[in-house]
Amino acid sequence: MKLFCKHSVILYTMSSHKDFFPLGQRFRGFLPVVVDVETGGFNHQTDALLQIAAITIRTDEKGILYPDEMVTHHIEPFPDANLEPASLEVNGIDPWHPLRLALPEHEALNNVFKTVRKAVKNNACSRAILVGHNAAFDLNFVNAAVERCGIKRNPFHPFSTFDTVSLAGMAYGQTVLARAVDAASLGWDENEAHSAIYDTQKTAELFCNIINRWQQQEIMMPGNAVEYKIPGNA
Repeated sequence: MKLFCKHSVILYTMSSHKDFFPLGQRFRGFLPVVVDVETGGFNHQTDALLQIAAITIRTDEKGILYPDEMVTHHIEPFPDANLEPASLEVNGIDPWHPLRLALPEHEALNNVFKTVRKAVKNNACSRAILVGHNAAFDLNFVNAAVERCGIKRNPFHPFSTFDTVSLAGMAYGQTVLARAVDAASLGWDENEAHSAIYDTQKTAELFCNIINRWQQQEIMMPGNAVEYKIPGNA
């Protein structure tokens, strides 16, 4: 794992695979991008967006998925944003701590979106689709911030998502992230939980794990073999 810091945006290259194989039409032209947000409450219209992390997904020549690049920002509360003490206690964020190196929403989102758009283009996809654990929560906060900031080029589909709650419930019979990660034998550290960086990393690992298990089982559906081949590979 390599760590890069630039203008308080943190980029992790999570995959050790050097060769690049575009995802292309694996998900009907959508690139899965795992997102987690930390907030000042549950209301996406009134409560502050305080941290965002996003991880792009990549594949190898066999179609196996891996977490790839992470980008993350701490974010300044927008003017008159609501901050619920109970939410701050859970995520441990002090919105006014000087060492947060927080950015205004517009700048933070533009930096995240720049990384996502690059990955979408490199993978020959049409746009990104948000992957999240309770994905509607994360997408609602992202969409509300996009609207507040007047951002015109949001790379994410406006309403479609891949939700690891449903996927984990199907694959492992668990819907809580920590329990699903444990069931998948991916390891869970409760001391790191409720950080956008850690939760995004574990959600990405869980998503890839479930999709890869499905593919490796070569599940047969009526008249169709569910098997993905990288374009250009026999």
